[in-house]
Amino acid sequence: MADRTDALRVAGLLSGTSVDGIDVAVAELSAADGELVLTPRGQWELPYPRGLREDLLAALPPAGCSVEQLAKLDTRVGQAFAAAVRTAEAHTGPADLVASLGQTVFHWVEHGTARGTLQIGQPAWIAERTGLPVVADFRVRDVAAGGHGAPLASTLDALWLRPVVEREGHPAAALNIGGIANLTVVHPGGEVLAYDTGPGNALLDLAATRVTGGSQHSDVDGALASRGTVRRDLLNRLLADPYYAAAPPKSTGKEHFHAGYLGEALKGLPPIEDADLLATLTELTATTVADACARHDVHTVFASGGGVRNPALLRALGARLTVVPSDELGLPAGAKEAYLTAVLGWLTWHGLAGNVPSATGARGPRLLGSITPGEKPLALPSSPQPPVSRLRVANPTEKR
Repeated sequence: MADRTDALRVAGLLSGTSVDGIDVAVAELSAADGELVLTPRGQWELPYPRGLREDLLAALPPAGCSVEQLAKLDTRVGQAFAAAVRTAEAHTGPADLVASLGQTVFHWVEHGTARGTLQIGQPAWIAERTGLPVVADFRVRDVAAGGHGAPLASTLDALWLRPVVEREGHPAAALNIGGIANLTVVHPGGEVLAYDTGPGNALLDLAATRVTGGSQHSDVDGALASRGTVRRDLLNRLLADPYYAAAPPKSTGKEHFHAGYLGEALKGLPPIEDADLLATLTELTATTVADACARHDVHTVFASGGGVRNPALLRALGARLTVVPSDELGLPAGAKEAYLTAVLGWLTWHGLAGNVPSATGARGPRLLGSITPGEKPLALPSSPQPPVSRLRVANPTEKR
């Protein structure tokens, strides 16, 4: 039997494309015999400090952002992330390592090829204020290797769904619905396919802000969409976007699906009632996700992300797919990406590749991210042998 790696307590951090706030999760991770064991120790969704979310949204494309604004946001997000770690540690006890996916502010894709990507949340501030080493900037190495740097959820999904695939003998799929929706399909033969299917909540959030005059930033409980009727003229116009027909690997973001995009789609159409607009955009997300699943003969998805809290969206998806919350496989639907970040940090810390080339399009496996030392000298562990090939989520009360 291979030696088990020492348990490492990792705080995973990110703020998604919806810029809702900071997700932080603390995971205890150890490996033996090719299995990575993840024990959840707690997860939190924390708001950004007053004014920071608004300043971030104001700086995102297609709006302009000066170098001064960007430097200030990088610092403020890093400080907010550090405070989030300290909040988590107050409940779970000290962490050993911080892993941060940061806040994406630009994802540069031209003609289907990712050229660059930028996540802010300066890790030096996190390291200075927590005293812990920080692994950050995960996406850019995959992009430099010819990949899209996304969806990195494929890394966790490939490990997490492997036991399901081996047990059931057919493909298993994970769906995350954040601002952008992404799908991972894991096949019995080992192949992993993953890509962004299109907007998850991005256009819905914009529309909710628009029709409520800014009093709501999302369609809370799908209430607006539930009162509306799908406008087929708008839906057909939106579905004609070439992104949906493009072959994977592919990625997208708010650089594409933004307020101006929605405004252009509405031009020239008869007036659309507020509820009908939300109903149509809900149908857009459900249709593009379901169409992607159908292309890969997927009928059941293990779902996570903010979108699973929208009953209207779940009803629209449920008419086409069987939607199972990721909680049923041990990962809380609202915190799966934060636990993903913890896993990415653990992989880098142990000298293991953190990307899945067949999913991102990279030329090969790559060690992701960069490490900012904490208050102690760096002492990296050796890589586990054999390398991990599957993941098990353990009950926090389980004794090992």
